[in-house]
Amino acid sequence: MNTTVEPRAGLREWLGLAILALPTLLLSIDVSVLHLAVPHIGEDLSPSASQMLWIIDIYGFMIAGFLVAMGTLGDRIGRRRLLLIGAAAFGVASVFAAYATDPVALIAARAALGVAGATLMPSTLALISNMFRDPQQRGLAIAVWVTMFSVGIALGPVVGGLFLEFFWWGSVFLLGVPIMLLLLVAGPRLLPEYRAERAGRIDLASVALSLAAILPVIWGIKELAKEGPSPLSILAVVVGLVVGVTFVRRQRVLADPLMDVRLFRIRRFTVMLTAMLFSMLIAGGTYLFVTQYLQLVSGLSPMRAGLWLLPAAIALIITSMLAPVLAQRFRPASVVAVGLVVSAVGHFMLATVGSTDGLAQLVTGFALVYAGGGPLIALGTDMVVGSAPPEQAGSASAISETSTELGMALGVAVLGSIGTAVYRSQITVPDGFTGDATAAEETLTAAVSRAAQLPGDLASALLTSARDAFTGGLNTVGAISATVTVLLAVLVVAAVRDRASRDEQPADGSEEKMPAQTEGAVR
Repeated sequence: MNTTVEPRAGLREWLGLAILALPTLLLSIDVSVLHLAVPHIGEDLSPSASQMLWIIDIYGFMIAGFLVAMGTLGDRIGRRRLLLIGAAAFGVASVFAAYATDPVALIAARAALGVAGATLMPSTLALISNMFRDPQQRGLAIAVWVTMFSVGIALGPVVGGLFLEFFWWGSVFLLGVPIMLLLLVAGPRLLPEYRAERAGRIDLASVALSLAAILPVIWGIKELAKEGPSPLSILAVVVGLVVGVTFVRRQRVLADPLMDVRLFRIRRFTVMLTAMLFSMLIAGGTYLFVTQYLQLVSGLSPMRAGLWLLPAAIALIITSMLAPVLAQRFRPASVVAVGLVVSAVGHFMLATVGSTDGLAQLVTGFALVYAGGGPLIALGTDMVVGSAPPEQAGSASAISETSTELGMALGVAVLGSIGTAVYRSQITVPDGFTGDATAAEETLTAAVSRAAQLPGDLASALLTSARDAFTGGLNTVGAISATVTVLLAVLVVAAVRDRASRDEQPADGSEEKMPAQTEGAVR
């Protein structure tokens, strides 16, 4: 066991943490605000169901595709410098998104936001790992960082709902501009620079391979869930997986790999990374359906919908902060597993909610989902980053963020497509309906918009059928999520049996201690 005493952080590091919390706060606000804005975007820009899903998830796809590359770039030019460049780019892209005039322009702006966002998160988490070397301080710092994500989720619906109540949907993107300006002003004064002394070159072929692996797989899964198996969708998944294998093999032979795949030899790293991936997948899809249910099924205004989301966000804040305390008395894996069981109960409640008088059950179930997810977010991030050697903190941070962002994007793509497929299979256009019924049969947003143009009885019949069909999609997503969450709890308990620190390895050597590397391998 390594007994080296790590230096403790001082005042400057804690002030720096407060600055690093800003991009985290912004990105979580951006996610929750966008979901509330979906009905308004649908009404103003009239995107197709496929375009709407891309508007939501292209951001996460681009982040996932570029995270590891940006971690490498940060090592080469400096993590603080990359963070500030990303902040400036994010602010500019936010303005373009706010004033987009058609779905394609909004998708392009969201893609630019994703590339900019990919510079923020790995730099933020890696700087925290470098600034806080003491394990207890690092755990607390990461818990604070995670809590700011939770605070953003709590503030996003309220602030976003307020903006949507009085302004157009594009105003929600402008929320990020003042936050990025504050980061640009305070960052150079409070954040230390970190640059690897022997950082290698960025392997552009690996960057291309990572994108060619991620995007076809996600697109293929979207199409499989939405339309069923087809030669093109299956081919896309197969091509993505083959490219992914090629990417991994390339990393093994490069002197300066884009991603150090040897990190996956660490059992705790791999298990917690898998749990976080699937947990974020579930969270992304669930949040999409809950926000639309509140506005389009329950008929709440954006502001009231945001207020009804507060219990879940507050529960997430509480459990995220409480988890590190509980982990001092109980095994961290047990704390995470119990939380996942609580989330599973919440998902089951969502699986049985009705389209009428279901508001209380929906809010309660969603609060349990978030309350149970807090320990995994707080402890999982620390266990992933902390299980890697210090010189691998950047690589571990980038992989961790890739997992969570990819999970959120996959959740919208997979669960969103499954829910949409259920909606389409269950909706019935009432007799006497005139005009093109295709739009109403495609999305609940379109059905609500079309109903506003119909006579009373016909409008009521269409809304009832559409809301029942949408709730059926929510129920299906809830049932799937409950099952997956229980399986994750079992996996965590079975595979992460120890509460050892990063430097403690099991006697059987199953978690190989990675040898120290030159700084050129830090990502």
